[in-house]
Amino acid sequence: MLELAIHQGVATLSLDRPELGNAFNAELIAELRAQLSVLATEPAVRVLVLAGQGKHFCTGADLNWMKAQKDASEAENHADALQLAGLLQDLNDFPKPTIARVQGAAFGGALGLICCCDMAVAADNARFCLSEVKLGLSPATISPYVLAAMGARQARRYFLTAELIDAPTAQALQLVHEVVPAEQLDEQVQRWCQALLANGPQALAATKTLIAGQSSPVNDQLKEQTSALIARLRVSAEGQEGLSAFLQKRAPTYAQEAAHD
Repeated sequence: MLELAIHQGVATLSLDRPELGNAFNAELIAELRAQLSVLATEPAVRVLVLAGQGKHFCTGADLNWMKAQKDASEAENHADALQLAGLLQDLNDFPKPTIARVQGAAFGGALGLICCCDMAVAADNARFCLSEVKLGLSPATISPYVLAAMGARQARRYFLTAELIDAPTAQALQLVHEVVPAEQLDEQVQRWCQALLANGPQALAATKTLIAGQSSPVNDQLKEQTSALIARLRVSAEGQEGLSAFLQKRAPTYAQEAAHD
């Protein structure tokens, strides 16, 4: 599910499910957490690049995982959401500089991964979407990180409309720092890696701590709150209908009703 390559101080950790759009599930979340734990203390690693193999960075949640979430209890959904919350905090608090390399689709939880990285570059063909409300859900678990990137004012629009965001708009919203032609994506990543490798490793780690200390921390209470919210929504009548409609490739009843008003 993951591919790891370490070269000259740079660890590239790639989501490796291209046939499924690099969609994530419980196993991928656990594997990412395990790899981040090891790489955080690996002396040979000074920079981490998070990427996706194939056409897309990450299309969001795996369909089979969504089916399991739909049939799970609220308590099981709560525990599941806490694992994703833990992954996001692991990535956000990673002690070395992190770069998100984004191409194709970056939907749902993928926005959380991107916003937890220190830097993000997107190919000009990248597309982003906070699609959760279409499923009767909410971008709850990823919200602290996406809000920190785009701000509450923009979140009021994009969290609620679930509209597609193109790459230039994502840059304007501060979801990514740079947008480049697809064929220049690796070149931009390499430029950043070279700049980071020229800096003191201890100074970089201390500076990351400095920045984190001057922003609102994601603590256990907030992770509990956001995980409880998404768990409650997943087992609600509306969430069940939204997930069923998505899995059955039909419009949910609430969308049909709105269209007929």
